[in-house]
Formats: sequence, structure tokens, C-alpha cells
Amino acid sequence: MRKMKKAKSLNIKGKLVTLDEPWVMGILNVTPDSFYADSRIEDESALYKRIETILSEGGRIIDVGGCSTRPGAVTATEEEERNRLKKALSILMLHYPEVIVSVDTFRANIARWAVEEYGVAIINDVSGGDMDPNMFRTIADLRVPYIIMHMRGTPETMQTLTAYENVTAEVLQSLAVKMNQLYQLGVNDVIVDPGFGFSKTIEQNYELMRHLSDFRILEAPLLVGISRKKMIYEMLETSIEGSLNGTTVLNTFALLHGADILRVHDVREAVEAVRITQLLKEEE
Repeated sequence: MRKMKKAKSLNIKGKLVTLDEPWVMGILNVTPDSFYADSRIEDESALYKRIETILSEGGRIIDVGGCSTRPGAVTATEEEERNRLKKALSILMLHYPEVIVSVDTFRANIARWAVEEYGVAIINDVSGGDMDPNMFRTIADLRVPYIIMHMRGTPETMQTLTAYENVTAEVLQSLAVKMNQLYQLGVNDVIVDPGFGFSKTIEQNYELMRHLSDFRILEAPLLVGISRKKMIYEMLETSIEGSLNGTTVLNTFALLHGADILRVHDVREAVEAVRITQLLKEEE
């Protein structure tokens, strides 16, 4: 007999949306230095093409990023980030108003601008509020779902900050403390992201993945973002371009162990993984 599970839900633009099956978030990079070169968008026609690809392949959320957070990245200025985001957000607001859009930013000013000027539905913060002390209160004011990711330091310094006694326990503890801070401010819609590839070694990333089901204790939607990352292509001794199969394997594992949202470059393959894993879990 199939067990009844408590469905996770989010308030998106005043509508209660239930994650009764996992969603796929398609990455829309408008940065010139994203770690995956094929994901970089350079002109308006490429923007439209990427948006249409994400939607036609089954993406439920489009995540727009204007400031690269790859390891060692030099942080773009706020003005650079705003200018990069502007064209993509204008197109999405005018031509795809029903699409759920998130913005990948650690800056509270960018978050407020994106929500108030362009109707962005979700803020995705890789720093978990650490890089801008105003972020948590801004999210509380905006009343939008907030993706809180675990990271230590900044993209420039994070790979020097990988000392853990127990990586899973420490990531869980950090996220739990911050979630409580958000709840105290009245933020009810929090999505958690363990931060694969951020201030973690390859071995620590796999340790986190092995214990992914432990994140259910947080009782929040769980986002997993491992698409074409170093933990895959270095372990398989391949390239970023050759890491799609490894990405799909890990996405499938994540889905079987509690992931509610997959953040990916390759939407079709992730959607297919969702379909198959949902079929496998039907009798649980």
C-alpha cells in the first residue's frame, strides 16, 4: 500500500503551489564567465532560444543569474549584475508572464529590484544571507520564497574553507539556524540547498549526497544543484562537456532520496529522470 506523504507547498505570487512531484529549474546564465561555457547567453536571440528550450523541455522554474559564483570567480559589481539581468527579466516579464522566475543573487538590493520591478517570484541566494546582512529582512518584506544555500566565505575564498568534522551535520546545523532566523522574521517559504560544490571537497560532496535523505528533518523543499559540476567531471576523468551522463545519474539518486527541485543546465534529461523515478516510487 502506498504511504501518504505530507506534500510540500510554496506561496508563489499569492497562489499556494504544491510540490506533489519534483520540479526542474532551468539555468539561464547572463554572465560572460559561467563555468559551463555552453550555458552562457550573449545576445537577445540566444535568450529567447534558451527560454523556449527550458519551457518546451518541461522546466517549471527559470533561474536567471547575472553574477558568476563559480569557484574563484571575481564578483561582478552591483551595476554589472543589474545590467546583465535587465534584458532577460524584461523579456520574461513581457512575453512569459506566467512563468515562475527566480533570480540567483546574494545582493538584497538586486533581490528587491528584481521582485518589485520585474515580478520575480523566487530569490536564490548562494550565500545563505552571509554576503549581505540586509538579505533576510528584505526577503521578509518582499514575501517571496527564498532558496537558502550553504556556503562558507565567498566564491573567491570558499574552496579554502572546507574543514569539517562532519560535513552533513554541520551543513544541516547551519541551515537550521538560518531557517529559524527567517521564520522569526515571518518568512514562511524557505527552500534549502546543501550547496554542492561550494566550500566542499569532492569527497565531501559525495558524503553529503550519501546522506541527502537526512535533510528531510528540515521539513522544507530540498533543491539539489549538481549539474555538470567538478564533483562529476573530475571523478569521471572527463570534461564539463562530457559530464551529462554523470549529472543524470546523480540527479536520479537525489530524486530517490528526497530532492524536490533539480537545478540543471540540461532540462530534458532531468525531466525524464523525474518521470522515471516517480514511476519507481509509486508503490512506496
